Amino acid sequence: MRVGELARRTGVTVRALRYYEAAGLVVPRRLPNGYRDYAPTALRQVEEIRTLTGLGLSVEDTRPFVECLASGHDLGDECPASLAAYRRSIRDLSERIRLLTERRDTLAAHLEASSRRLIPDAPEGNARTGISVSPEVSAPSPVPVPADPAWLPRGLPRPPDDDGAAHLPGGRLPDLVLPATDGRAVGLGALGPGRTVLYVYPLSGRPGTDLPDGWDTIPGARGCTAEACAFRNHYDDLRAVGAARVYGLSSQPREYQRELAERLRLPFAILSDTGLALREALDLPTFTADGRTLYRRLTMIVNRGEIEHVFYPVFPPDQHAAEVLDWLRLQDPPQGETAHDREGHPLSVPRPPR
Repeated sequence: MRVGELARRTGVTVRALRYYEAAGLVVPRRLPNGYRDYAPTALRQVEEIRTLTGLGLSVEDTRPFVECLASGHDLGDECPASLAAYRRSIRDLSERIRLLTERRDTLAAHLEASSRRLIPDAPEGNARTGISVSPEVSAPSPVPVPADPAWLPRGLPRPPDDDGAAHLPGGRLPDLVLPATDGRAVGLGALGPGRTVLYVYPLSGRPGTDLPDGWDTIPGARGCTAEACAFRNHYDDLRAVGAARVYGLSSQPREYQRELAERLRLPFAILSDTGLALREALDLPTFTADGRTLYRRLTMIVNRGEIEHVFYPVFPPDQHAAEVLDWLRLQDPPQGETAHDREGHPLSVPRPPR
């Protein structure tokens, strides 16, 4: 078999065949006219080299397999030397994986420490002053890099107004008891006097943890951590204008939500509705991501058990707390109610002229 034919049948270049020859792996005999003539086994040997180098072995590492074929075996890994080469390559890969894992975990620890420092006191919006990202870091990579859940990228799709919450105003919250991150069991049907801000969101992420596939492409999905930070930053203001209490609510487990509340230092509790019981009771809008049914983002203002006002759709989520604050400022306090600060002291609330 001539060198050109072997190159064509195996899909390698003539230069590669000459390299294999120089390495003593696939050596043709020379015809009287000087042309190279390959034995039929050369076809299988070259294919073996291609397969093994595709698995990460070097050309030299394929020698035991090529020699095994040359000795008459049907398969290149039927010889003891080939099995030893397998073991050696696996050990090498395991060591490389260990070193890469250590590097990844170190980077994740740096990210976690940085996020814990920056997220609790981060300003509203997407300004990240003092943080620079080099082109090498921000360039696309074949390995997914978990996103910082408190940062909102530009160009997020706006959720449509599909009237999914149009039926809610005037309704009443059900007699549903949900576990809260502060250890209490909160009864939605007995929230008490005054207005309650109940914001419902899909799910929150953690620094260094991947969000569901395609999360940023789902209208209204991204921004739960940023929304929580905004409600935290405006908490005292909300209380000052008549919000007796603020709750977040999602379908995530309480322990997961508790980590969020502690990391972000939230002054209010998050309610866990893993069974989507509130959806069943109020026909709340939902969507599906990664096979999970999640709440669409909305906020209900509840006054003495009645849903007084609904914000839906909510966008952008990092500015929504200010939107709720503006709405409350235009409302009269519920009859017989007085606004309070975080410690429960009554406040005198100036109202804008009408």
